[in-house]
Order: sequence, then structure tokens, then C-alpha cells
Amino acid sequence: MLDYNLLLAVFSGVLVLLVLILRFKIQAFISLLIASIVVGIVAGMPPKEIITTMQQGMGSTLGFVALVVGLGAIFGSILEQSGGAEALANYLLSKFGDKRASWALLLAGFFIAIPVFFDVAFIILIPLVYSLQRRTKKSLLLYAIPLLAGLAITHSFIPPTPGPVAVADILKADLGWVILFGFIVGVPTAILSGPIFANYISKKIHVEAPKMELNEQEAKEYPAVRLILLIIGIPIVLIIGNTVLNSPLVSNDSISVQFKEWMAMIGNPFVALIIANLIAWYLLGIKRGLSKEELLKIATNSMGPAGLIILLTGAGGVFKQMLINTGTGEMLANYFATMGISMLFFGFFIAVLVRILQGSATVAMITAAGVTAPLLINADITEIDKALLVIAIASGASIMSHVNDSGFWLVGKYLGLNEKQTFKSWTIMTTILALSSFFIVSLLSLIV
Repeated sequence: MLDYNLLLAVFSGVLVLLVLILRFKIQAFISLLIASIVVGIVAGMPPKEIITTMQQGMGSTLGFVALVVGLGAIFGSILEQSGGAEALANYLLSKFGDKRASWALLLAGFFIAIPVFFDVAFIILIPLVYSLQRRTKKSLLLYAIPLLAGLAITHSFIPPTPGPVAVADILKADLGWVILFGFIVGVPTAILSGPIFANYISKKIHVEAPKMELNEQEAKEYPAVRLILLIIGIPIVLIIGNTVLNSPLVSNDSISVQFKEWMAMIGNPFVALIIANLIAWYLLGIKRGLSKEELLKIATNSMGPAGLIILLTGAGGVFKQMLINTGTGEMLANYFATMGISMLFFGFFIAVLVRILQGSATVAMITAAGVTAPLLINADITEIDKALLVIAIASGASIMSHVNDSGFWLVGKYLGLNEKQTFKSWTIMTTILALSSFFIVSLLSLIV
């Protein structure tokens, strides 16, 4: 049965959140906290309990997210400053050639966005896209769309990027499974929304690179590509390895308990990222001539963007905890179970709604995760199901980037597109990405 007072509480919270962000332009962190308080008040929670719940939600969330996002930001910043992103992209372009350059850029975007933030990676790599267009005279979109697809998919689906880390923590999903299914869902989605769509839209919209000379670094200044791939791969392999070792795929008799315990520590996202940071610090920093002071500055500067993500995620944890402690989550879970509405669709739908209305994919992910998490409390759900739910929410949060999303203007500006052309290319690409990835997630949920 629906408790209409609790139903009013959750709708009031979401409505207040959207009004504060859209109408009053209040920062999403503060808006989420205010929305959480509104949920508590409307649900009839005592004032003292509202404060206790906020502290509980913030504390339980930040313990994991602050470490992973902070370490991931430092790791990505060192890779960025070393020229590793350009090195990998140049290597792939040389191997694939001009005819298959869109596939090379798709792969480059896919791997580079694992450690480096979406917008930073795009700005770093856009000169390569310009160079290709000037050489081939084909539409800039033939190369830019695959790059953007690779960046967007990894940024949304594959930890240690902040979005999926935040959602995974709020839903208490295992990062190893999230990474694994992020790749499984991401690869076909990237192909469809990247090279295949780029081949179509580039024939409809011809865009040329800006007429300017770019001071490009010599290839000899870049670190070795194998080294870059090794450093990026270390934390991913360690985290997935730990997940597989502790899954039903590996019997308890085949591996010693002591080995499993050590792997559980080394494969923990905290330790895996610390190891990756130390290796990057030495091989991409000290060994390439950077001073300790320069490396300290790089690491410190990376904390700015990471801090905002951490606070946003904490506020999402507060929102989730408020729904749990008021009993709203349990009430919604029972209602959707009787209605036959799957949690995958519910999480996807909430993320779509928030994304379209307020623009930020990160806010959409965190809000949808906060609303969906209470439904899992008494549900019979496996770690694989939780990982698929993380990807479903990330899919919904990626949909239909338009004028209220900073990414819409970033892409339009760097590609020289007007608003109409950006809608026809970038907005459609993000919609194809979201719908196709959710379709794949839905199929996987029926199989695994």
C-alpha cells in the first residue's frame, strides 16, 4: 500500500531540488541537502532525527568515495601532465591510418577517459581531430563524434571516474563488477554511437577545423604508449582480479585463504589506486624530469574538481539515507514490486528525468542512485544485478545533452557548431548512447 504522506515527501524533495537548481541557480550540493531536509519534514521526522540522518548519510558515503575519487583525480592529473593522452592517441592513429581514424579516436577516448576527466581529455585531444580534418578534408564530425563517444561512455560507465564510483557506493555495488560490465556494455554502445553514427552525421553536416596553427609537441617528448597502457591497466586489473577471486567463479579450495586475503587488500580500490599513483609518480614524473615540487603542485591542483564531486556524492548519500530512515524507500520498493516495475527501469527513468530537466549528468546519477538505493534494502539482489543497476542509472544520466548542460556548449564551441548542428550531432549521439546501453543492460539482466 502507498503511504501518500511518504509519497508526497519524496516528490516534494525532488521538486525542491529541481527548483533550487533550475530557478534559483543554487549549487547542487546545497540543493541536495535542502531537498533532504524537506523530505524529512514532510515525512514527519522529528527535527533532531533529521540532523542525525544527515550526518549518518554523509559519513557513510564519504568514507569510500572521498578516497577513490581523490586518488583517481591525482592519478589522472599526472597522466594528463605527462602527455600520456596524446601519446596513446597518436600511436593509435599511426596504427589505424586515416581511413580508420574514427576507430582509433574511439579507442583513444575510451581508454584515456578512465583516468582523465571528460572535458580535460576532450580539450587535450581536439588538436588531433583538427589535424586529421585538415589532412583528409572530411567533416570534423567524422573524427570528433567517435572521440566524444569513447570519452562519454568511459566517463559514465567505468570506475575510477567519479560518476560510476559515486553511484556504486550509494548502491553498495562492487566496483570490480561495475568495471567488468562497464566494458561489456560500453564497447558495443561506443561502436554504435561513435563510428557508425559519425559516418552518417558527417555526411549531413560538413564542418571544418578552425584555421589556426597549433603548436604540437614532438612525439619524442611523449612517454611510451606501453607504459601508459600498463599504468592505466594496473588498478583495473587489480580491482577486477579481487572481484573474480571472491566470486563463485573461483572455488575456495583452489586458492589459499592467505592469498585471497592479500589480494583483497591489494585489489581494494584504495590500495590499487595508491599503487598506480606511486608508479605514475615515479615513471611519469621523477623519471621524466619533473621535480617533486612540480608533482606536488599537479596533485594539489587536481583536488579542486575532485572536491566538488566528493561533496555532491556525500549530499546524495544524505538524500538516500533520508529516504531510508523515513521508510519512503521500503514503501516504494513494495509498490513497484506489486506493479511489476523493475528497479533497472526505475533507476534509468529517474536519471533520465533529472538529466533532461537540470543538465548535469553527475547530479542526475547521484539523485537517481539516492532515490533507487532504498529499494535494495530488503530486495533479493546479487552483486551482478547491482552492477547492472549502476550502468542503467549511468545510461539514463547520459541521455539528451542539451542547452542546460555545459558539455553541449563545450562541444559546440570546439567543433565550431551552431546550436542546431550541436543538437543534430552531439545531442543525438548522447541519446543513442543512453538508449542502446540501457537496451544492452536489460538484455544482460535476463541472461546473467
